[in-house]
Formats: sequence, structure tokens, C-alpha cells
Amino acid sequence: MDSQHFQPLARADLPEETLDLARFLIGCTLVRVLADGARLACRIVETEAYPPGDAAGHAYTGQTARNRSLFRERGFSYVYLAYGLAWCANVSSGLAGVGSGVLLRAGEPLGGVADMARRRGAALGRPVRPLDITRGPGRLAQAMAIGREQDGLDLCAGGGELYLAGPRGAGEIGESVRIGITKEAHRAWRFYERGNPHVSGRRALSP
Repeated sequence: MDSQHFQPLARADLPEETLDLARFLIGCTLVRVLADGARLACRIVETEAYPPGDAAGHAYTGQTARNRSLFRERGFSYVYLAYGLAWCANVSSGLAGVGSGVLLRAGEPLGGVADMARRRGAALGRPVRPLDITRGPGRLAQAMAIGREQDGLDLCAGGGELYLAGPRGAGEIGESVRIGITKEAHRAWRFYERGNPHVSGRRALSP
């Protein structure tokens, strides 16, 4: 797909408050430009918010070398390795120095789909189901070749190797508790597009 199909978002387009940003990102596009110029893209359909002071957030205990990207102003990438197994992509939120972000939990593939499917299949050692290409945070990052090297990138720069592009329409947005955490587990800070088959987690969490 040509870059003209994806209108980069400016920082001013992003809401400053973390929960508002998590909602706003539903329907937006994440674009990854590979070294050979190939362009991968997915429409974001599920997010989780980790606002300032959230005990479940990686910024809760303060800034470290690992989480410093969370302390940048809104619109930067924060990429971390979950359980030593899978990379997860996040968008920093709020003001510089505060520490908060939004986890990108799932996407709907739009561009470079065959490339993403091959990458996921190679990691699994078998073909991957179309619905499973970017359904879940680890799958999304793997399919889009997002790893530690993409941590700290400006997602509002436009035309870079990883950036956010404008909304491509979103249906009704649902909300639920977040998935796979123990602290602040009662907070309904997970957002998703209702009825989208690419949303991750148990069906009971996404009515």
C-alpha cells in the first residue's frame, strides 16, 4: 500500500489524558515501514490504558532505563518484553516526565497482510489463521516486526519506521477490565471495537 493511504497523526491530534487516548486510538492505524520499504499496517481495535499512578503500570515505581519511553510526552513508542517471551507495543500518554501509556492489544491487518502472516507462521512453525495474525499484543508486535529497536520512536513524526495514522472509522467502543493483571484489576480501562473478530481475550470480556 502506498503511504498516501495513511495520513500521519500529529501530536496535537492525540488527547492528553490516558483513558481518552486509549479510546481515541480505536480505529486509528499503526504503520510499520521495513528497511526494504515494505509497509505493514493494522487498524487498532483493542487497547488498555495505564494512567499516572496506576499500580499495574510499568511507570508506577518510577523511571528506569527500561521504561523511560513511558515518561516522554504523548505519542512515543514504548516496547517491552513480556515474560521474556513476546514484545508488546505501547503509546506514551500525557505530559513528559509523568509516566503513563496505552498498550496496543490487537489490530485488524490492512497492509502487508501476507508478510505479517509469514512472519507469524515462521515463528510458530506452522501456518497462522488470518484472525490470529495481530489478535493479541504479542502477536501484533511480532507480525509487524516491532521489537526493542522500535522503543522510543516518535509515532507522530510521520514517514518514519513506525507511526500512527488517522482513523479509518470505528464502530461502537466497549470497555472492560484489563487482561492478565493482578493489581488494579477492577479498573474498566480496556477498550475495544464491539463485534470485531480481531479483538483478543475471552469472548465474555468483549460483549
